Amino acid sequence: MMADNKIILKKGKEGSLDRFHPWVFSGAVNAIPDGLEEGSVVKVYAFDGRLIGTGHYQIGSIVVRILDFSDAEIDERFFMRRLDDAYALRKCLGLARPDNNAYRLVHGEGDFLPGLVVDIYGNTAVVQAHSPGMHFCRDIIASAIVGMEGLGVENVYYKSETTLPYKAHLDPQNDYIIGGFTTNVAVENGIRFYVDWLKGQKTGFFVDQRDNRSLLERFSRGRKVLNMFCYTGGFSVYAMRGGAELVHSVDSSAKAVLLTEENIGLNFPGDGRHKAYAEDAFKFLDNMETGAYDLIVLDPPAFAKHRSAIRNALRGYQRLNAKAFEKIAPGGILFTFSCSQAITREQFRLGVFSAAAQSRRKVRILHQLTQPADHPINIYHPEGEYLKGMVLYVE
Repeated sequence: MMADNKIILKKGKEGSLDRFHPWVFSGAVNAIPDGLEEGSVVKVYAFDGRLIGTGHYQIGSIVVRILDFSDAEIDERFFMRRLDDAYALRKCLGLARPDNNAYRLVHGEGDFLPGLVVDIYGNTAVVQAHSPGMHFCRDIIASAIVGMEGLGVENVYYKSETTLPYKAHLDPQNDYIIGGFTTNVAVENGIRFYVDWLKGQKTGFFVDQRDNRSLLERFSRGRKVLNMFCYTGGFSVYAMRGGAELVHSVDSSAKAVLLTEENIGLNFPGDGRHKAYAEDAFKFLDNMETGAYDLIVLDPPAFAKHRSAIRNALRGYQRLNAKAFEKIAPGGILFTFSCSQAITREQFRLGVFSAAAQSRRKVRILHQLTQPADHPINIYHPEGEYLKGMVLYVE
């Protein structure tokens, strides 16, 4: 690091950093060195000259993502230590085992590596950078992952074309950093899934719903299940294993419907209980027969990716849930989710409660859901809690 890679804060703007929040916002910065390149490692100082920490610089509202609240060297040993700590937690959670080789190894700020996501699918790790700094460290990170004892990763696929800030002009290429394609079948709680990390959403599979899928399995026996926004069909496959009478999967993407059908076939070949529909969710709910399903899953994509979209998003959640309350059979179970980080737990609950009141049906909360333990939340960074959900009993 160059000696002048110093970012100095305005007077009195170090409070959140002293409470270990890992973001430095542009409004808190007093001085940035001329010619400082995006992705550079920088030292952050309070106005009085006190060192706050070391992090990655980028242009935008978040100017620095703090990697360590000390005068740390951000080198190969640093990443090896952080990755080892992350893997130790996953082993403690019992996630790396023969019947489960799909899980998140690194969850950004939750694993003290802001700007980095790593998902494991068998012997392949899929790496996503959300900051220029992590983009420039991708080769070091990939080498460290492959070298980790017991992890068993042979291939590292880099997938950051859609996650890096486009104004940085980094031209990231989605490709293998180490190794190549061997298999795209991963195992989650004994269920096999095709994972499309080449062209699929996020890293190819939503590992964050693993625990919630297991919960749905326990509710599924003898029920008629509707899985809206099915994507890879995760909830559908668990419902099948749970003994559902029938399972219908709906997604507006024909490609997602095809992948769902492939995952059903991988685990339940020739099973006639499942049907899939490529159709708009709201249109499907409008047209379906009232009482046709007594277990409905609503797991839509993020309705609000930015705070400016919150109002419209809340209207969308209310409309979607109101339609489910209207159509679900008496004694039905509704699994409903929001993965919008900009939407708070309280806002989501209010939207669902308003929908319930609109339906004038008796509704009880059975479970309040969140992301699993391999998506940990840094206690100093509450923004890391993004997945909100409820299981509701509808009379």
